Amino acid sequence: MKRLKIVLLLSILSCFSLSMSAQTIVPIQEVETEQSALTIVEETSISEVQESEVPESLNLIESLKKLWEDTGFFKLNWLFVIMITVACVLLYLAIVKQYEPLLLLPIAFGMLLSNMPGAGMFNAELFAEGQIHWDIFIDKAGLLDYIYLGVKLGVYPCLIFVGVGAMTDFGPLIASPKSMMLGAAAQIGIFATYLAAIGLGFLPNEAGSIGIIGGADGPTAIYLTTKLAPDLLGPIAIAAYSYMALVPIIQPPIMRFLTTKDERLIEMKQLRMVSKTEKILFPIIVTIITALALPSATALIGSLMLGNLMKESGVVDRLTKTVQNELMNIVTVFLGISVGATATATNFLTIKTLQILCIGIIAFGVSSASGVLLAKFMNLFLKDKINPLIGSAGVSAVPMAARVSQSVGQESNPHNYLLMHAMAPNVAGVIGSAVAAGVLLSFLGG
Repeated sequence: MKRLKIVLLLSILSCFSLSMSAQTIVPIQEVETEQSALTIVEETSISEVQESEVPESLNLIESLKKLWEDTGFFKLNWLFVIMITVACVLLYLAIVKQYEPLLLLPIAFGMLLSNMPGAGMFNAELFAEGQIHWDIFIDKAGLLDYIYLGVKLGVYPCLIFVGVGAMTDFGPLIASPKSMMLGAAAQIGIFATYLAAIGLGFLPNEAGSIGIIGGADGPTAIYLTTKLAPDLLGPIAIAAYSYMALVPIIQPPIMRFLTTKDERLIEMKQLRMVSKTEKILFPIIVTIITALALPSATALIGSLMLGNLMKESGVVDRLTKTVQNELMNIVTVFLGISVGATATATNFLTIKTLQILCIGIIAFGVSSASGVLLAKFMNLFLKDKINPLIGSAGVSAVPMAARVSQSVGQESNPHNYLLMHAMAPNVAGVIGSAVAAGVLLSFLGG
């Protein structure tokens, strides 16, 4: 019995000693684990500090390098410098010399914006091959790309024509229908230039766009070029508006050379009064006849006649004033900026641009001369003679060409008033250039 008690006592003592030793060992292991964890944390924090201290200066250099590479100065090359210089020259002509400033100024500034390296204002690849690439448009389009859609889709030129129609008086043309022939004759320069451009190696669609410069009608030139040769839009638009501004310089020498002093002295009878009914019926009849005969010209002629009908009807004065002022001004800004944006170094700094500028002035000269020569020919059969000077007004630079006819006529006869007579072929030229554009568009498959 005593032995059993002793055995039990020893067992209890051994269990107690084991439990005490276990309690002593566990804290030691926990302390060692905590110490090793602290050591790892300290080593990690030290390594992080060491890593962050050294690359901090390197990251600053990399950031500055990236900032420099993102600037336009880093991407600037001689092509951009030339285009920026050209834009500044055009701005000088618009502001100081006042050559068609209403359009030349926004065109020049649009050119300036699109040639800022790295700005991404205009991306020609979105309109490559004459198509709008909608699949990448949203991701890559810049501000000017969105504005340019109005040109590409043919909206702005038509809106301009609505405004032109609302400011045009077709009364002189209605009173003197034979003046329509003078307006038509002035379009000879368009087709003669088309053939000349073909001879110089231009494609038919490009030649058609170049030829329309001879009509001296900026919106028509833009409309046709966006359909036939959008890559040439910048040079053609700049040439068209530049030569429109130079009408008082280009036309007078041609007019004096092709006419005698006696012809310049011819005084024309005062035009008859045109009734309101005639003025209202004219745009309706012209629209119907043109749309049926030449559907491809309906957009331009229809827009022109819509504006004129609004003016002559007298029942929508508020809309007429809006079209004449606010709409025209807004669209002119958008049209000019977007057209200028297409004049990138790739499209503008080419031999074709120089050829276009040279051919364009020839086209304009031929158009002016054709109207004068036809007037001289018509005088062989007319009892009431036409002063041949009004023939040069057949180009559609309204009303500048008519004013030039008046000015040159008064050089020979200060009492000769040709302005209203010259307005007849002048407004006929607006219709004629739109019809010529429709013919080219129909034949060349735009």
